[in-house]
Amino acid sequence: MEREAEERGFPIVGRTVGVTLELLARAVGARRVFELGSGYGYSAYWFARAVGEEGEVHCTDADPANRGKAADRLGRAGLWGRVRWWVGDALEGLAATRGEFDVIYCDIDKHGYPDAWRAARDRIRIGGLYLCDNVLWSGRVAVADPDDRRPDWTEAIREHNALIAADPRYLSVVIPTRDGVMAALRLP
Repeated sequence: MEREAEERGFPIVGRTVGVTLELLARAVGARRVFELGSGYGYSAYWFARAVGEEGEVHCTDADPANRGKAADRLGRAGLWGRVRWWVGDALEGLAATRGEFDVIYCDIDKHGYPDAWRAARDRIRIGGLYLCDNVLWSGRVAVADPDDRRPDWTEAIREHNALIAADPRYLSVVIPTRDGVMAALRLP
């Protein structure tokens, strides 16, 4: 999966963030994970390892070809049986899936981050986590970059981060690994 991502220029979280996601999911005893944006299943691999044989990882991606790639790779790893896949809009997939989650992970197009938080925040159990990748956005969320080709995405990530920091139901931190991982714990 890593080799293919490099060859195709396909964005994945990378091994360090993957292990971080697995560690955090295991730390809260996650059995039910929802991914907002799954690509071809790289981050799902780490979550599927964390949830165990009885767990489930709900994945979303708009491209049906990515589902096939994920089924192949995760199947070879013996993890596909833990995966439920929604082809289509990630937020629609979350709305169509019942119940609370131990972890909701966000890695959709960045302009959608504020809406992702709004959709996810009430769907996470107390003691569960909201996780999100790319929240430092190469430092552009902290320092304006005159060469920023996606200032709308940068502003959306800033808004997302501020919404989480202001929510008294969550304790949050940005882990400065790779491009920044938001970890927000839902408090009792």
